[in-house]
Amino acid sequence: MSPYLLGLRLSGRRVLVVGGGRVAQRRVPALLGAGALVTIVSTSVTHALDDLIATGRVTWEARRYQVGDVDGAWLVQACTNDRAVNAAVAAEAEAKRIWCVRADDKDASAAWTPASGKVDEISVAITAGGDPRRAAGIRDAVVGALRDGTVDARRNRTKPVGVALVGGGPGDPGLITVRGRQLLAQADVVVADRLAPQALLDELSPDVELIDAAKIPYGRYMAQERINELLIEHAKQGKFVVRLKGGDPFVFGRGGEEMLACAREGIPVIVVPGITSPVAVPAAANVPVTHRGVSQEFHVISVHVPPGDERSTVDWPNLARSGGTLVLMMAVERIGAIAETLIHDGRSPETPVMVVQDGTLPTQRALYATLSTVAERVSAAGIRPPAIVIVGDVVKVGQEVEMVRAERVP
Repeated sequence: MSPYLLGLRLSGRRVLVVGGGRVAQRRVPALLGAGALVTIVSTSVTHALDDLIATGRVTWEARRYQVGDVDGAWLVQACTNDRAVNAAVAAEAEAKRIWCVRADDKDASAAWTPASGKVDEISVAITAGGDPRRAAGIRDAVVGALRDGTVDARRNRTKPVGVALVGGGPGDPGLITVRGRQLLAQADVVVADRLAPQALLDELSPDVELIDAAKIPYGRYMAQERINELLIEHAKQGKFVVRLKGGDPFVFGRGGEEMLACAREGIPVIVVPGITSPVAVPAAANVPVTHRGVSQEFHVISVHVPPGDERSTVDWPNLARSGGTLVLMMAVERIGAIAETLIHDGRSPETPVMVVQDGTLPTQRALYATLSTVAERVSAAGIRPPAIVIVGDVVKVGQEVEMVRAERVP
């Protein structure tokens, strides 16, 4: 028969655990989390249990089990590696009408310990016919769905209010944070950038209003002022608004402007940092932005205006002399002027360069060059935004990784 599932409130109640090995090590923390007064009876315990004992959270009787140990317990866990001992513990508990869990024999056990998990105020407990691995797998799936908002989020009566500035990461939908995904699932309105993970938008509930705030280079464009107005308008209507961006909201994402606009109108703002593209995209192409003995600094530069433009605030001569890694955003259309400026200001023409288009996406591709050849190679390859340019000797690390892997292929 199926077990009758029940949530035991063990706070202040004695629980006996017979055995001090790995099974006990897994179960004792959950019992302590429920507030139980745990006593362990065992000749030895694991290091993790010894630490709990040393801090006074667990009582340890350093001896073998003996008749009478179950007296006064509300629950017993028989966790030794000796079947005879476990059977004796279970028999005594049964005779005294105390629930006992046998770790070694699900069929002889009066109770089963479920695979459990907790997300906020929701507790999940799964039994699968006494199969702990299957139960744990199902538990993980349910807990994961609760955490990312796939389950329950739209029916939550304590839904957030105001605006959430959510960083969606560099493009791969799997790289958004758990918190970002939770809030996205609770949104009434989503204002999405062009570089936000598009696959996540397909998961939105049909009743969510989706507003396209794309800013296409040299194409369709929604002014930042209008985006600010939309966030404020919908939030004032009592709707929960998620502003979904690529990368991180505060790294060339104008998140600060949106936060200030909301603050001036008294609208609460939740900020969810995202994995920023200037670090993640090079990593996806096997290039570390810093590397011991190669580069101990990196600079992230927005090149939305070229070197020499009066609107530019970038100190190109200092960057050229620094020797650190340069990660250039919005640079593909101006790569020729950038390369010329860096060479003029002191960088070697042979400095390695990598250009990565569609980083972290299935369409990702990378191009190797030097400062002296990058403009020509980018043009010939037809590289288009979104792309990130990495300048510096760390590019050689990525090349070395590829060479080592190639040598190991049979």
